[in-house]
Amino acid sequence: MSAADSNTNYINHTKGIMSWLLTVDHKRIGLMYMIVVLSAFAAGGFFAVAIRLELFAPEMQIFPAAPTEGASWTYNKAFTLHGAIMVFLFIIPSIPAILGNFCLPIMLGTKDVAFPRLNLASWYIYMIGAAICLYAIFFGNSVDTGWTFYTPYSTSSSSSVTMMTFGVFVLGFSSILTGMNFVVTVHKMRAPGMGWFEMPLFVWGIYATALIQILATPVLAITLLLLIMETTFGIGIFDPANGGDPVLFQHFFWFYSHPAVYIMILPGMAVMSELIAVHSHRTIFGYKLIAYSSVAIAFLGFLVWGHHMFVSGQSEFISLLFSFITFLIGVPTAIKLFNWMTTMYLGQISWNTPMLYALCFMVTFTIGGLTGVFLGALGMDIPLHDTYFVVAHFHYVMMGGTVIAFLGGLHHWWPKIFGKMYSEFWGKIGFVFIFLGFNMTFFSQFILGQQGMPRRYADYAGFEKTQLFETYHQFSTVGSLILAVGFIIILIYLVHSLIAGKKAPANPWGGLSMEWATSSPPPAHNFLEDPVCKHGPYDYDKVRPEDI
Repeated sequence: MSAADSNTNYINHTKGIMSWLLTVDHKRIGLMYMIVVLSAFAAGGFFAVAIRLELFAPEMQIFPAAPTEGASWTYNKAFTLHGAIMVFLFIIPSIPAILGNFCLPIMLGTKDVAFPRLNLASWYIYMIGAAICLYAIFFGNSVDTGWTFYTPYSTSSSSSVTMMTFGVFVLGFSSILTGMNFVVTVHKMRAPGMGWFEMPLFVWGIYATALIQILATPVLAITLLLLIMETTFGIGIFDPANGGDPVLFQHFFWFYSHPAVYIMILPGMAVMSELIAVHSHRTIFGYKLIAYSSVAIAFLGFLVWGHHMFVSGQSEFISLLFSFITFLIGVPTAIKLFNWMTTMYLGQISWNTPMLYALCFMVTFTIGGLTGVFLGALGMDIPLHDTYFVVAHFHYVMMGGTVIAFLGGLHHWWPKIFGKMYSEFWGKIGFVFIFLGFNMTFFSQFILGQQGMPRRYADYAGFEKTQLFETYHQFSTVGSLILAVGFIIILIYLVHSLIAGKKAPANPWGGLSMEWATSSPPPAHNFLEDPVCKHGPYDYDKVRPEDI
């Protein structure tokens, strides 16, 4: 199959703003998701830097300690908005909505997703949900409950909890529709000759993620709907003052939110399988084990929510069971890591920007995963619960996993998406800032938590270890500023590549999956001829990249 040689592509085949707003092209929809999701990331990052600046020294620096007359922004609101924006508006949709939308149909050798109009509707639903959240932030009283909206505080707070939770409720429908589209596309629209075990592992990861989106998101929707009913009509569901049970909210919330962790991380693992195989130029080791491990993680993710509730008063037997399953879920994750390392062994590794992010992922996510096993042990979780150790673990998984993988995938597929090459020199400079800044920011927080620094405290003056806490907080804050500079560098050189970057070849990395068999950027309908799958996506021992 030869690369399509045409000056017309999905970006320029039709013009005008309405051609984008009414498009059913999965690639254009992926780009529209990219714009709004990365805008949400910038907003969440702003609040993150503000939080770190506040914690640079004891006592209050830039936020009032509590709501006061004329003070609309408090520390609680800042970390709530950071968490809610990052989780619901960025991390959950980032890889599936952007890279999944763009790459999955092309990797399957099809012209589009199964339901193109439903795909466009999911983007509009995302926009409506985001608009409702923005209204709650800027025109209401904002939200200061934390991104988990725990009751009974969320049912008694004077902030815009109802409006914010309704926005998240709407966002859930976007996630469900996207997941349904991907599942049907994988089942029904693969190219001739492509069986289940000829699919790229990226597709397997997105498929497993879609199953979680479809099955878990309705639980969150019901939970938030019950919360809205309680705050609006005073129905006693979660608030003990009205005869409700606040622990019930935790069960509902974490029954969704722990699978949601894998909604966030499984796409990152899917990206890693592509980066490591393509940039090591070696047939993936243990293809079926990696594929099955994605499904195993999706299944086990529904069974471990109770490890968030070890101190909630649940029975010792149930806590022991949740602890065991938490250890068990490390097995399919370890399978992926060992198979990736084996793939790299004796491979012809290209030390380019995407591969550097892949290696970074393997380091940072392993730290996050292992510390998760620590927290899964009852004897360690109880003293570390609600300390900065949990904050560090969470960010090593979410940012050290999902965000790093997203950056790697963005650099990997950037030439395919836009048809332009970025500067490898500046790509590596940006990576150094990201790697250094991230580890400075969050590794120090493991030590803070181990020393007893509680999370969600704006003022740590008066603690016995105030001086020690201040040292580590300052180190973490400097790291966050380095991290911010890294993201700015990435933004600058990627935008520059769009303006003055070299034209990208069809297959700049030597990949064997179907997206590299079409032009960069791809045509409007992906392929000029109907493709036929003649080999697997990682058959480097049998197929040369120039022959695809």
